[in-house]
Amino acid sequence: MFYELRRYKIADGKMDDWVRFMEEVIIPFQVAQGMVIAGSFRGEDDTTDVWLRRFASEAEREKLYAKVYQSDRWRNEIAPRVAELMLPDIEVTRIVPTPHSVIS
Repeated sequence: MFYELRRYKIADGKMDDWVRFMEEVIIPFQVAQGMVIAGSFRGEDDTTDVWLRRFASEAEREKLYAKVYQSDRWRNEIAPRVAELMLPDIEVTRIVPTPHSVIS
């Protein structure tokens, strides 16, 4: 099992719109496809968004990526809105919980 720690830069003045879109559209859509969202956070600086997704294996991650990002809904509806709200500065780090982590 591993997590993706995803860090995004949000366009100036768009954080409230981004959080609403994440919570009302992106997260429910991804969860419906089988993704496990372990947490979603906004930075105090009002330009940073961070969230965690959990995967059982690399094979599961590949399957879910295809299911989400190759879908017509993602390509035609969600991705264009993401491009309006988020800067293309995306940082993804794969992390593994340590033995005493509460989210392992």
